[in-house]
Amino acid sequence: MISSATLGLSSHRLPPPPPRSSTPEPNPKSLSEPQARKQKGSPQLNRWSRARSIRSGRKLDRLHQRTTQRLELNPQVQNPKESEKREVSSLTGSDGYDDVEATFGKAIFMVSDGTGWTAEHSVNASLGQFEHCLVDRGCPVNTHLFSGIDDVERLMEIIKQAAKEGAMVVYTLADSSLAEHAKQVCKLWGIPATDILGPITEAIASHLGVLPSGLPRGAPGRNFPLSEDYFRRIEAIEFTIKQDDGALPQNLHKADIVLAGVSRTGKTPLSIYLAQKGYKVANVPIVKGVKLPKSLFEVDPEKVFGLTINPVVLQTIRRARAKSLGFSEEVRSNYSEMDHVREELEFARRTFAQNPVWPVIEVTGKAIEETAAVILRLFHDRKHKCSMPRISKLY
Repeated sequence: MISSATLGLSSHRLPPPPPRSSTPEPNPKSLSEPQARKQKGSPQLNRWSRARSIRSGRKLDRLHQRTTQRLELNPQVQNPKESEKREVSSLTGSDGYDDVEATFGKAIFMVSDGTGWTAEHSVNASLGQFEHCLVDRGCPVNTHLFSGIDDVERLMEIIKQAAKEGAMVVYTLADSSLAEHAKQVCKLWGIPATDILGPITEAIASHLGVLPSGLPRGAPGRNFPLSEDYFRRIEAIEFTIKQDDGALPQNLHKADIVLAGVSRTGKTPLSIYLAQKGYKVANVPIVKGVKLPKSLFEVDPEKVFGLTINPVVLQTIRRARAKSLGFSEEVRSNYSEMDHVREELEFARRTFAQNPVWPVIEVTGKAIEETAAVILRLFHDRKHKCSMPRISKLY
């Protein structure tokens, strides 16, 4: 543990960077020795438990320490990957595949003295530029979020672990002294690091001619009174939950936005996302052979948005959904067979064609945030009477 007193900005007062684990391969004979039988929990739960430990900023060295202890007892070890893979297996009660990939993927540590929302979303937005190699695991990435890091001691533990794992550190630290510590230590230890919050805060401070408070969100001394916007968002979320999946169609006229689409086009998560931004959203499922509510055609057509999706993608999503819910084979075939999927999408297409004012948004390959951005742009263009082409094309 490194105390704040230890952390000067001169290199001679900083501890040397922790060495990355480089250990020999275990002797197969030594690994075949009988060991005490351990109670094995669910691999999924064990992985979650390990993730929680990592995010808390505590017990970061458990895997490294136990591996090192085993290696000291067995000097014949040759291959680090094999050793740590077996160690992970003993920790998770599984073959350790997922954790081994996480251990040997490129790690990104996101550190924040607040919620970590800014760091997490910035990193995720940047990772979107590398989908061509992330999807097929060509460049595996393992991200860890450390939020609420408000003292030097915990910050140093995390940076120390980053040095061991060869991780990159991305931080949003409102406290300038913490940010400076992170910057200097990462520089001296050769850890790639990026300060997301600092440069823009300094630029705004210079523009306004006012010094920043240096306090993270939620810190004592920062007051956030319950504003009108807060109550509007709460009301929108409550309304949206009650209107989910075609419930209470008589209230559609009260909605700001109405979403219509076949099952598994993402209506519910999209509704909740928009509700968190303060919009009252209702969603109506389009099911072949089921009559749509009359109120859907009576509301202002400029608030209705259609959602569509590629049939192959929809079939894949529906098959996974039917399997997870334990549908019978007969129900599963009716729900996810390609003929049924195409017929339902065609039924939705005809419905949209009969209502040309409704924008139709193609959601295939789009994140919820991307679809929401399209909807809100069209919504506000209409609200402010901006000139826009006739809504007859696919967005």
